Amino acid sequence: MKKLRKIIAVMTLVSLLSATSSALADDTIKEVFTDAFYGAAIGGLVGGALMVFQKKPFDNLEFVAYGAASGVLAGTAFGLVKSARAFAEVENGRVKVAFPTIVPEVVTAPGSGQMVVAWKADLLRGTFN
Repeated sequence: MKKLRKIIAVMTLVSLLSATSSALADDTIKEVFTDAFYGAAIGGLVGGALMVFQKKPFDNLEFVAYGAASGVLAGTAFGLVKSARAFAEVENGRVKVAFPTIVPEVVTAPGSGQMVVAWKADLLRGTFN
């Protein structure tokens, strides 16, 4: 029962931390929560599948909970990266400010040709007519 409480506390904390500023569109928050929900469902299924391969499957029910919790974290991270926002966004003549999403990107280093990981964060995004 203590493990279930911890998992619920972590899921609540993740959902509260994933909420962005009110200046962002509602569909972004909906998209992040949808990805988190699907992540929980897929993680629960994977945890259930792993539980079946144990000698005493019903003694390892926490596999489902751990899988679902991991899925929520992965789904939330995926949703946040997918709906990456800039620090300042100009939309319909209004400036919206939000915390920028930092995204890793694999690029080829000029000159050496080596693959390196670069981190990028958009500072300004807008459409110009």
